Parts: sequence; C-alpha cells; structure tokens
Amino acid sequence: MLQRTVLALALMLGVTAAHAFGLDLEKLTNIISKTQDLKPVETQSEVDIGKGVAANLLGAAPLVKDEKLQAYVNRLGWWLVQHTERTDLVWHFGVLDTDSLNAFAAPGGYVFITRGLLLNMRNEAELAGVLAHEIAHVLQRHHLAAIQKNAQTGIIADLASMAVESSQYGAVADKAISASTELYARGLDKSDEYEADRMGVVIAARAGYDPYGLLAVLQTLDGMNSQDAGLALMFKTHPTPQSRLQLLDTVMSSKLDQLNQQKQVADRFVKVVGTYAGK
Repeated sequence: MLQRTVLALALMLGVTAAHAFGLDLEKLTNIISKTQDLKPVETQSEVDIGKGVAANLLGAAPLVKDEKLQAYVNRLGWWLVQHTERTDLVWHFGVLDTDSLNAFAAPGGYVFITRGLLLNMRNEAELAGVLAHEIAHVLQRHHLAAIQKNAQTGIIADLASMAVESSQYGAVADKAISASTELYARGLDKSDEYEADRMGVVIAARAGYDPYGLLAVLQTLDGMNSQDAGLALMFKTHPTPQSRLQLLDTVMSSKLDQLNQQKQVADRFVKVVGTYAGK
C-alpha cells in the first residue's frame, strides 16, 4: 500500500520511479538517522501540541484562499515526507496569506510557508528545499527539544508519562502549546536551523530534486534588504542567509554536485504559482 502511494505521488509530481527509489545518499550523510537527545513524547501528544500551535499561526495569518495552490503545496510536501522516517504522521502543509517572507513548522507534522516567500521562488526545487527544511524540524522534534531546554522540562516529562484521558492532560498541553508558540518570536537555536538546512538538502535530493534548491532560496534572501519589514521576523529568528550558505557549502562541498542535474521543475511551478500570482 505504501509503495503504491509513493508511486501515485511520483506520477502526480512528475518524479521518476528511478529518482523515487534509486537515490542512495546514505554514504554522503547520516543526518536522517540522527536522533535527538530528548525524552520521548507520545505521537498523539506531539500532534496535539502541533494542532494548537498551528491554530495560533493561522490566527495570525489565514491560509491563502486558493484550493489549487494549497493542493499543489500539499502534494509536494507529502512526496518529500515519503523519503523520511515519519510517514506515520498525518502531515499538513499550507500557504499563509501574508506578505512576510518566512516558513514555519509545528510538532506533529504541520508545515507552513508564507505567500511572500513562495512568490519569491522560481521553481519547485526551491519550494521543495524550504519545505524539506521545515519537515526536518518536525523529524528532529526541535520545538519540543527547545521547550525542554528553556526551563520547560517539566511540561515534556509530564506529557511523556501522562495518558491522553487524564484530566490534567489538557492543561499541560496548553502550556506546551504556549511555550512552543513563543519560539516563533524568539527562534530556535542556530544549531537546529543549520541541522534542518543539512537535512532539508538531503530530503529534497532523495525525492529527486536539485539539492541546491534551498541554497538558491538563501541566495535570494541574502540579496534582499535585511531592513525590509517583510524580512524582519525571518532575520530575527534565523542565522543570516550568508552564514547558512557558508556552512552548507562547507558541509556539502562537492559531494552533491553529481546530483545537480536533478529536477528543478520550473514549468509546473510557474503554471500553478504564476497563475495564482496573476489573479
């Protein structure tokens, strides 16, 4: 069943089966299999936190009212997820209706990109790189780890041991949602962002995309005015694009050059995103 689902997604996205199943990046990096030193949280608890965080994000900026655009981003997101170890989650992807340039992830499989950032991209490989970066945050449970690190260890410990039916569960989950939501104004550790960059490149490449899509987006951001209001939150909560580019160049070196002929898929991207932008 899973293989049929993957093949169906491959056909929808125009990615060949060879790219889907034949790409072996295990020798290049062990990032995907790396585990976070974090007390385990039951998947249902993780999803509950993510739902609350996603609701808060949507309260600040609603989804773009374009079903074709949202379906397109979700299909791409789900294709990328098939190349990770968290296919157990019911993933949700969405485009937020705001001019700011940013992307967000919430625990449990919630990933958002802003309209402003999407409209500054040129092809599907760039979108895949950004979505894969956010997927990596979920895979590594970076937000949950940050809550634990920032004097909120009790919340995570309680969720890890508390049954969903517990009368106290809702109150503890609310605290976790609040603590996690605050991270979007403060930002994750730089090390988490760098790790998500490295993982994002690998995930996108595994899915058959040009692995330099994320780097192309970072180059675009690096060429913009950092004082622009639309970039304020991005630059406040992330390392500079230049530092991210330099680290990726150091880590990747020429190891992925052999894959730079993989798909960029500009035509489909322009057809969907360009049609939306022209409305």
